[in-house]
Amino acid sequence: MARVTGIGGIFFKSKGDHKALAGWYETHLGIKLEAYGAAILKWPEDTAEDDGLTVWSVAQKDTDWFSPSEASFMINYRVDDMDGLLANFRAAGIAILKGPEFHENGKFAWIMDPEGNKLELWEPKIWDDKNKES
Repeated sequence: MARVTGIGGIFFKSKGDHKALAGWYETHLGIKLEAYGAAILKWPEDTAEDDGLTVWSVAQKDTDWFSPSEASFMINYRVDDMDGLLANFRAAGIAILKGPEFHENGKFAWIMDPEGNKLELWEPKIWDDKNKES
């Protein structure tokens, strides 16, 4: 049977200046933009223990998981150094909504982008109950 094998891209519409928003992501999340304005994220460059994977999920209509964003989506970004990234956010005056939290599969934190989209940040770890104590 023909099937989907992964996420080929993430595309969303800016509410304002798309170049400024893309620049914010490049400056604060390290998403390096190519000359044509998009970023290419390559699994071989990811050094996490899980060898790179993407989680796909549909949330219930009454979830508050995406709050305070009013968007019907939330993007989870894999990160290589949660502590360093959060320190950079604090230095730049970017509020951390929650986290870091330690779960079986790694560290998590949440922020908002300048247009009110909630972002979930994940430093992956191999599933292990000991990760909750990190």
